[in-house]
Amino acid sequence: MNINATLFAQIIVFAILVWFTMKFVWPPIAKALDERALKISEGLASAEKAKSELALANKRVEAELSQSRNESATRLADAERRAQALIEEAKARANDEAAKIVAAARQDAEQQVVKAREALREQVAVLAVKGAEQILRHEIDASVHAELLGRLKTEL
Repeated sequence: MNINATLFAQIIVFAILVWFTMKFVWPPIAKALDERALKISEGLASAEKAKSELALANKRVEAELSQSRNESATRLADAERRAQALIEEAKARANDEAAKIVAAARQDAEQQVVKAREALREQVAVLAVKGAEQILRHEIDASVHAELLGRLKTEL
C-alpha cells in the first residue's frame, strides 16, 4: 500500500466522519446546548424579576409599617388628649363639688352662728330679767347692786 493512498483514504473517512457528525450528532448537541442556554437565561430573568418584586414588596411593607406607626402614634396622642380632657373635666367637677360643699358648710355655719346668737340673746334676756328681779327684790344699795352686776357678768 501506498502512503498517499492511505492518507487519501483517511482524509475521505475523516470527511465522512465530519459530515456524519455535522449531520446527525451536532444538531442534537447544539439543540440541547441552546435549550440549556434558554433555560438558564429564563431562570436568570425570573430571578431578576423575583428580585425586583421582592424589592417592591419590601418597599410596600416598609410603607405599611410606617403608616401603621403613624396611625398608632396618632391614636396614642388622641388617647392622651382624651385622658387629659377627662382629667380636666373631673377636676372641674371636683372643684364645683368642693365649692358647693364649702358653700353649704359656710351657710350651715352661718345658720349655726345665727342660732347661737339667738340663743345667747335669749339667755342674756333671761339673765337680765333675773338680774332686774334680784335688784328690785333687795333694797337699793350700791354695793349690793355692784355685786349682783358682777355675778351677772360672770354668768354671761
